[in-house]
Amino acid sequence: MIFQWRKWDGSPHWRHECVYLGADEWGDWLGQPVGWRSARPGAAFVAAGPNVTLVSPEGDFALTVNRDHPHGMRIYIDLGWEVRWSDDPLLATGIDMDLDVVRVEGERGTWVDDRDEWAEHSARYGYPADVMSRLEALALDLEDRVRRQVAPFDDATADIWLDRLEALRLAPRS
Repeated sequence: MIFQWRKWDGSPHWRHECVYLGADEWGDWLGQPVGWRSARPGAAFVAAGPNVTLVSPEGDFALTVNRDHPHGMRIYIDLGWEVRWSDDPLLATGIDMDLDVVRVEGERGTWVDDRDEWAEHSARYGYPADVMSRLEALALDLEDRVRRQVAPFDDATADIWLDRLEALRLAPRS
C-alpha cells in the first residue's frame, strides 16, 4: 500500500511504500520495513530501520515511530490536514502542513520542527487563519504528550506494532 502526502496546493510530496498492520483504539497502523522506499520530488531514501505510522481518526496528524533509526529519531509526527484513507483501500493520503513534532534519543529530546517552513508556506499557500490556529495549538499539545509519553506517544504502544512488522519478515523492495 502507499501513504501519499501532498502540499496544500495539491502538488505531490512524500510517497511511502507501506504495509497495513492493523488497527487499535488509536487508529490504523502502517509499517515500513527495512529497505522499503520513500520518495518525493527531488529526494528519496530507503528505510534503514523499521518504522510504523499511525493514521489517526482525527485526520490532523500521522505519528511515525522508528526502531533503530541511524540518528536516534524515535518519533516524527507530521501535522497534516485530511489525513485519511482514500477511496482506494491501498492508498492513505494527507496534506502535509509543515509543522512536525520530533523526539530523538539523547540530549536534544523533543521539539516542534519546521516552524520556518510553516511560516513560509502559510504565506505562499494562504493557509486559512482557523487552520493555522488549530494546527499551532495541536503542535504544542502533541509536543507535550510526546514529552510525557502519553499513549499512543509512548514506546510500548508503537513497539507492539514494530514487533508485528518485524515478524512479517518482509524483504526489501528493489
